[in-house]
Amino acid sequence: FVCAQCGKCFTENGNLKKHQLVHTGIKPFSCDQCGRTFTQNSTLKKHQLIHTGLKAFSCDQCGKSFTENGNLKKHQLIHTGLKSFSCDQCGKSFSQSNGLKEHQLIHTTDKPFTCDLCGKSFTYSKSLKDHLLIHTGIKSFVCGQCGKAFTQSTTLKKHLLIHTGIKPFICGQCGKAFTQSTTLKKHLLLHTGVKPFTCDQCGKSFSCMSSLKEHQAIHTGIKPFVCGQCGKGFTQSKTLKEHQLTHTGIKPFSCDQCGQSFTRRRNLKKHHLLHIGVKPFTCDQCGKSFSCMSSLKEHQAIHTGIKPFVCCQCGKGFGCMDAFKNHQLIHTGVN
Repeated sequence: FVCAQCGKCFTENGNLKKHQLVHTGIKPFSCDQCGRTFTQNSTLKKHQLIHTGLKAFSCDQCGKSFTENGNLKKHQLIHTGLKSFSCDQCGKSFSQSNGLKEHQLIHTTDKPFTCDLCGKSFTYSKSLKDHLLIHTGIKSFVCGQCGKAFTQSTTLKKHLLIHTGIKPFICGQCGKAFTQSTTLKKHLLLHTGVKPFTCDQCGKSFSCMSSLKEHQAIHTGIKPFVCGQCGKGFTQSKTLKEHQLTHTGIKPFSCDQCGQSFTRRRNLKKHHLLHIGVKPFTCDQCGKSFSCMSSLKEHQAIHTGIKPFVCCQCGKGFGCMDAFKNHQLIHTGVN
């Protein structure tokens, strides 16, 4: 028995008739709990198992359970390592045909799944479902060690690596290790020097999109991250977190050579340069070198005569921050 529309063959006429409903679009079998409709009664029965929570088909290798035998069979291919479906463009293989179909969308740059709340588009339907949780604010996956909550189980799993200290993704060029493969990929761009993300306002380039977005906040002047203690605003959440340490007095970043502590990791990195004697920032007018860019800029003020640090009490200007701070002690009466 052959379908006249698509050529698919069946051993029984009854199965052919059921199949033909697919082409008509008629779905006479409706779920009384959620209203979803189906072309076949057997498919409806399988669907109704979702509402009962019953998962009768279990994998004998890992114990994972499924509502349908077909899904169990697909899952079991993971354990065999068999990947019969290959992409004809890049050669990547998959254990299931739907995995291949989703993957092929990467090559087309087509993103057919769009969020009707914010308009963001995705290549995969699962990515859209995960994204929708952001709008609901629901974070069902909670870390048992620190209490941090996440919208996705995969994000929680990645987070848990922080507590174990395991960093399985290692850079082949410098040996630096990371907890996530995505972070390693971003890091690898530093070695290539490739910065594909460019700010359309100032032309500054970045190796990853998240860095570009954080940078663009500078141009808008918007500082959505506000300190609850002093009201100071920041363009980035991580900068706010670093700032909040100044109120607590906690300095988690310590130098292993001299013991000096810092509230920010980048300040520790700058400090390390003092021990190794590296001074990569050189004045193009007199040749004097410095361990950090901020020190070079303060030095260059000597040549330009610019004194950007002005005392609001007496109007005296200074070329560097240290001199400015020392001067302010005169007004406070502190020796």
